[in-house]
Amino acid sequence: MHTCLALRYLKAYSEPDFQVEMAEYTIKDPAINIVSDLYMKKPDVLGFSCYIWNIEETIKVIEMIKKISPETAIILGGPEVSYDVAHWLDRIPDADFIIVNEGEISFKHFLSEHSGEKRYEKVAGLAWRKEGKPTINPPREKLDLKTVASPYRFQEDLDQLSKRVTYFETSRGCPYSCAFCLSSIEVGVRYFDIQKVKDDLIFIMDNGAKTIKFVDRTFNIKRDYALEMFQFLIENRRPGVVFQFEITADIMRPEVIAYLNENAPAGLFRFEIGVQSTNDHVNELVQRRQNFEKLTRTVMTVKEGGKIAQHLDLIAGLPEEDYASFRKTFNDVFAFGVEEVQLGFLKMLRGTGLRLTADRHEYVYMNHSPYEILGNNVLSFDEIIKIKRVEDVLEKYWNDHRMDETLHYLIHHVFESPFDFFQEYGDYWESKGWSRIGHQLEDLFARLKEFLQHRGTVHEEVIESLMKYDYFSRKKHRPHRSWWKETLSKTETDQYNRWIKNHPELVSEEFEVYGLSEKDLVKHTVLDLVPFDLQHYLQTREINENPVLSLIYYHPKTHEPEHYTIPLERIMLEEQHSV
Repeated sequence: MHTCLALRYLKAYSEPDFQVEMAEYTIKDPAINIVSDLYMKKPDVLGFSCYIWNIEETIKVIEMIKKISPETAIILGGPEVSYDVAHWLDRIPDADFIIVNEGEISFKHFLSEHSGEKRYEKVAGLAWRKEGKPTINPPREKLDLKTVASPYRFQEDLDQLSKRVTYFETSRGCPYSCAFCLSSIEVGVRYFDIQKVKDDLIFIMDNGAKTIKFVDRTFNIKRDYALEMFQFLIENRRPGVVFQFEITADIMRPEVIAYLNENAPAGLFRFEIGVQSTNDHVNELVQRRQNFEKLTRTVMTVKEGGKIAQHLDLIAGLPEEDYASFRKTFNDVFAFGVEEVQLGFLKMLRGTGLRLTADRHEYVYMNHSPYEILGNNVLSFDEIIKIKRVEDVLEKYWNDHRMDETLHYLIHHVFESPFDFFQEYGDYWESKGWSRIGHQLEDLFARLKEFLQHRGTVHEEVIESLMKYDYFSRKKHRPHRSWWKETLSKTETDQYNRWIKNHPELVSEEFEVYGLSEKDLVKHTVLDLVPFDLQHYLQTREINENPVLSLIYYHPKTHEPEHYTIPLERIMLEEQHSV
């Protein structure tokens, strides 16, 4: 479960004057279970933090709560209800109040009035009904973030820190004005007190936090600030902790990247980079400034450093980005070879400039959350469906890293482009009905093999050898269920095992140390004949047609697979020498 930072800010700001209890659920929890739990708490005021991903479920809960506890005051807040406020007061008659935008001061002021004279018109940033009619009070001035109490130190959170993603905020606001994003509406960037930020980070790490995701919209907007924070996190890291950031790649200074490449331990940091589109005209239409050349420099320099995993975001459906243009965007970004490429679809969020000007591009979109587009003047619903198939197999195969070597070969040697592979496979996947059923790891390999055979793909032996390497490398124990064609008979396997037992030094010095018996080899290894030098390919990406015996040893204590290759020529020569 992910923590809701908003609840913790409200609690921290309102206490000790008001007792605030937090309750968190997932969208998978049945609404009646949530209602039952909330009802048993007997609250005077019940507040809900509302987002596009939970608003529909939240409405169901509110309707039931009001029926069984009509005296409970219900107040909403969050980005989903902070825009088109009159609409929400009309759509959710059981909601009594709405906090618009930033809520700490307004929520506490509301609690004060609600428990006292009920002068709701005095609460800036509050929407309510006066004599049955929607009333929206004037907005409240922005909060001085340096005065905000820490939301990270509640006793009830401490035993869950190691099990949850901890969301962490060092600033609010965004310097950019992208027309599809709610963050663009707030002008300017405000920072929390940096010493308090550092103290809180030390506290949550010392209490077990393992994954800390910074929710700052552009963490690196100020070079000196970002560098100071990166240095602090490197110097004060705790074992096993990972930090995630949203960064703007084209403004990342080379000296900051150089510092990270030199000083950051591998795996400590993870960058999420919103590329969205590589079409300059499209970016101009959504008021997005992006220098793709500088972005490329940043992404590739970080990748070459080998220390920081990168997650790049794309949005399908931006204005005037047709199917062909999006294919190019996808291929441009995929060419970086980063760890994850996230393909999302444009959502016409309430309050954004793009929603207000949707008619210019003939947008059709969902009336309910998440307001995802169904088409526009250059992208049909048929094409959206096709791109969704790309997204499906992209997630299952590339982003989950189930067969990296296989996909690299297919993309560079078999298909015209990465997009074409994912599109063609996604279409086949859908035609077989696989999108509607579950999948074990073995199924994913078997289905890719079926697809490649169906289309008559060349180099079948090479591809299957790489698939087996990927599969064997991701198992913790010797696999028993096979989707592949065996390259060795039982007799041949026994002969090779006997040879390996007698000549372990010819496998490698490290392997010789294990002193494995034939019984150990049968129990803990997998042998496979590969028609090319697999180790040479993994190092150079070049096919050298010298066959090898591939040996995967599953260490019974570490459960980590170890891969060795033995040239068949060496085995044959050794056999002749023995004779």
